[in-house]
Amino acid sequence: MYFQDTDAGGVVFHASYVNFLERARTEWLRECYGYSNTGLMREFGVVFVVRSLRLDYLKPALLDDLLAISVQLKDVGRSRVILCQNVLRDEDVLVESEIHLVCVTTDNFKPISVPEVLREQWENKRVI
Repeated sequence: MYFQDTDAGGVVFHASYVNFLERARTEWLRECYGYSNTGLMREFGVVFVVRSLRLDYLKPALLDDLLAISVQLKDVGRSRVILCQNVLRDEDVLVESEIHLVCVTTDNFKPISVPEVLREQWENKRVI
């Protein structure tokens, strides 16, 4: 972790985890499914926005820790997507989260169906 992510005591500030999770979701979408956020906007006119999130802080991350963030698909509805994400230091789970996203149009931010190409790729990727 970088100094900018920590408080004066060298502990990662709780709000920094939201940024870590966002970056991991962006890379997951790009690396696993071939879509950047810009690509989704251009090709389908959609973007995924956070509707709600739950974070459970289990252990602190500290300055200079090397962290990994997992992303797992839990459920896909018509316009809703639920992801589970964990923040890990080696084998230790530091933060558990559940993120509810909504697929919305870029012109008026109203909910719209998840693009079929993503839905098909996600069909067998759900967490039980």
